[in-house]
Amino acid sequence: MSTLDWTVLAVYLVSIVSFGYWVGRGNRRIDDFFLAGRSMPWWAVGLSVMATQISAITLIGTTSQAYNDGMRFLVVYFALPFAMVILCVTLVPFFYRAQVFTAYEYLERRFDLKTRTLTSFLFLMQRGMSTGVTLYAPSLVLSTLFGLPETLTVLVMGGSTIIYVMKGGNKSVIWTDVVQMAVVWTGIFTCFFMAIHNLPEHVSFRGVLAIAQASGRLNAENLDTSLETPYTLWSGLIGGLFLMLSYFGCDQSQVQRYLSGSSLTQSRLSLLFNAFLKVPMQFIILLTGVLVFVFFNFHEPPALFNSDARATFAALNSPEKTQAEARYSAAFEARRNAALELGATRERAAADRYRAAQAEFAEARTNVTRVYKDATHTTAYNDINYIFLHYVLTQVPHGVIGLIIAVIFAAAMSALSGELNSLASATMIDFVRRFRRADRADTYDLLLSRLITAFWGGFACLVALQAGKLGSAIEVVNRFGSYFYGSILGVFMLAILTKRANGTGATLGLFIGMGIVGLVASFTKVHFLWWNVVGTVAVFVCGYLISLAVPSPSKG
Repeated sequence: MSTLDWTVLAVYLVSIVSFGYWVGRGNRRIDDFFLAGRSMPWWAVGLSVMATQISAITLIGTTSQAYNDGMRFLVVYFALPFAMVILCVTLVPFFYRAQVFTAYEYLERRFDLKTRTLTSFLFLMQRGMSTGVTLYAPSLVLSTLFGLPETLTVLVMGGSTIIYVMKGGNKSVIWTDVVQMAVVWTGIFTCFFMAIHNLPEHVSFRGVLAIAQASGRLNAENLDTSLETPYTLWSGLIGGLFLMLSYFGCDQSQVQRYLSGSSLTQSRLSLLFNAFLKVPMQFIILLTGVLVFVFFNFHEPPALFNSDARATFAALNSPEKTQAEARYSAAFEARRNAALELGATRERAAADRYRAAQAEFAEARTNVTRVYKDATHTTAYNDINYIFLHYVLTQVPHGVIGLIIAVIFAAAMSALSGELNSLASATMIDFVRRFRRADRADTYDLLLSRLITAFWGGFACLVALQAGKLGSAIEVVNRFGSYFYGSILGVFMLAILTKRANGTGATLGLFIGMGIVGLVASFTKVHFLWWNVVGTVAVFVCGYLISLAVPSPSKG
């Protein structure tokens, strides 16, 4: 990076931390710290809801996912508008009128304390782990840029975010999210137009789309009805609907954002705001990853995107390495020629030749990875999260590099700050506050809330140190959530849709549902989006039947 890039990045980091610290002044009670005094306008809450989802994973992980897998991931968001409308009619009015701090307080009022405690505990576990993955993505940027250990970069990134969240709580989170979303949108469009600008001049945009289509990268709608096929239209609409209902309706990181609205109408508007903007944004990000894939059809990409692994491989001296490199280069040239022909003619025969060349290229890259793993005795290697970063650092002009890196930081810090604040609120309200002395002053609760925020920041750092071993960051987050989301949604459905369900049924149903999801995940190949459906249905059915068999004590 050049001096200009460093200047852009430094100005952003200093400005956003200072702004977050400054805007968070004036907190006197935990109502201020966790819900910003319930006084925020809908547009600020809406941007904060979106920012909490749009982590650095969205930019690094989703673009890299599209490079490898195309637009299929978009189906996850097809059901988002429907989910937002359903929540505006159901859960949002319940939460807002109940004047709760956390979503799980409502479950105690409807069922009992054990149901509230269990669901809140599950939120803390799954969101704490997911927050670690959120932190890992920007730490990857830092370690690649500076050549520093990921441990150090994780701690630096986590610590800088904790500073202003501990000071200002949800007020700092929401207003910094507003600024960061402006930066993120600027960066997304910059990346998109840079990807178009870097495409070969002698290949038309229609030719580019033909290459992307022939490689399968534009196939967003897969009508396969198999539950094992990833990202089908049905898993997106059905499994995605259950995922979105649970994430936005039962996850404290989202609920806490719209509970900060100044009225029920403001809270509803903030969710509808997301319904209209999220899908187009994801489309642009995924298409950017596809354009990066097409770009590397004409410029030879590294067989290993991880720079450390690439340096280690380059130092090897063996016949297997030489043969693997030769095969890889030959396969790239064959694919490049086939891409040029397809881009110029867009004929079916040219598309068939391109697909054959692409298959050989993919196999040649896999062969390089195998040689590297055998030579270094590495049991697992996955560099998907390095793809987009490599493109930015090698193909984007200086100045713009600094902007994109700042965008990655903006996305990471906005998501991390919101998640830390929600983890602290669930811990404080659902657990700590129940056991502390009733005569404690507000200043004591406020201090304790800040200390709990710091604790969850440390926990996220520990998870982040392991996240790089798990594969695609964007998939890791959704897999983490899908173990829990459906089952928790089932509990809330029992609370709202049935009158005869009780706390015993809800709690036992939750355990049974999670057990069934665990069995499905461990012993079948059912795609993780369907886990949300399995968990919801299992908890609802089992919880209702148990409630009928074991009536609540109050009903004798």
